[in-house]
Amino acid sequence: MRKLIHPASSVSGVITLPGDKSISHRYALIASIAEGATHILNYSTGADCHSTLGCVRALGIEVEGSGTEFVIHGRGLDGLRQAAGDLDAGNSGSTIRMLSGILAAQPFASRLFGDESLSRRPMRRIMQPLAQMGASIRAREDKFPPLEIAGGALRPIDYVLPVPSAQVKTCVLLAGLYAAGRTTVTEPVRSRDHTEIALREFGADLTVERRKISLAGHPRLTARELAVPADLSSAAFFIVAALLVPGSELTIRGVGLNPTRSALLDFLVGMGANIRIPELESHNGELVGDIVVRHSALRGGTIDGALAAALIDEIPVLAVLGAATEQGLIVKDASELRIKETDRIGTVVENLRRAGIEAEELPDGMAIAGRQKFHAAEFDSHGDHRIAMAFAVGALAGDAASVIEGAEAASVSFPEFWDTLSSCLA
Repeated sequence: MRKLIHPASSVSGVITLPGDKSISHRYALIASIAEGATHILNYSTGADCHSTLGCVRALGIEVEGSGTEFVIHGRGLDGLRQAAGDLDAGNSGSTIRMLSGILAAQPFASRLFGDESLSRRPMRRIMQPLAQMGASIRAREDKFPPLEIAGGALRPIDYVLPVPSAQVKTCVLLAGLYAAGRTTVTEPVRSRDHTEIALREFGADLTVERRKISLAGHPRLTARELAVPADLSSAAFFIVAALLVPGSELTIRGVGLNPTRSALLDFLVGMGANIRIPELESHNGELVGDIVVRHSALRGGTIDGALAAALIDEIPVLAVLGAATEQGLIVKDASELRIKETDRIGTVVENLRRAGIEAEELPDGMAIAGRQKFHAAEFDSHGDHRIAMAFAVGALAGDAASVIEGAEAASVSFPEFWDTLSSCLA
């Protein structure tokens, strides 16, 4: 699908966004192995999160509802049943990596596969710790999906993550639910902690000491009433749009503001962004609040080290913003971008150059000069949802109408993106 994007005179108004993808995945998976009916409001509408629901259903769990409201009838830790066929994770790395931790402990075999993009994404990071716990996993070329998991009894481990990854951490912790004893995961830097919060909400015995998370096996998890906050990663596109387009003032309602995700706002405020959060509340252990953002002149900056890990999903749209800052943007230590839905370093730099933006591709990042203007262009999403949405934002600051090729990719995480964007443009 080709989408025509005209330059905007402002990005303004009040918007609400779909539920957080990371939290939605985790609620669905943990609810399926809890006891009783968990009611989830504002579940993500993204295709990835519905891949998780599809897998849960295939494993014998009743899921009622539609749209953004679901009831998941959990059957306890030992309630899953062998699927009649292969489990389809679609385009969702979260689904295949996190669900593998649960499947590794089941008394039956499972086979997990995904689409062409997911089939190119490496899985050794979960295969290695699960093998240490006693799981048997086979993969194409010993690293790519499909995954064949011969489930069985697991033992607890003390695992040090070689690189920060909330998905790998979650995989090990979910497997640890089935191990006799305490499973411990130590992170090199703190990653998003939605799994820890959700497990506590469902009743798990979990402790956190700095970057060390310890979990007791065989807890009794019980059903909950849950509301998913709006997705901060989705909000990032609208925050950047309002910062980029002169005359903008935008309010985004009910956004999840978990401290492990707040690096985005901290980074932008540090560059001079006018961003306010009038009030914070706690819902199911997660901080939630409105974000008010106004167009701002920004200094620019550098994303590297632990910050690169924290902002890995937001780097494509921050790269777009970087070109309009005073000093530009440098991204380092972000080689993880090369193994996302696309090689996001390559696709971001390619699309920036299409708009006449000076940008250099680095082995582990990119360098984007500041004080640049976007020119009208044909942008190519390469089938990547974050690339499609990032360059739709860039097109708002163009000198004429631009085209997003492969605009349908946005539906992977944010089906309402195009309608929501239109609603706040003037």
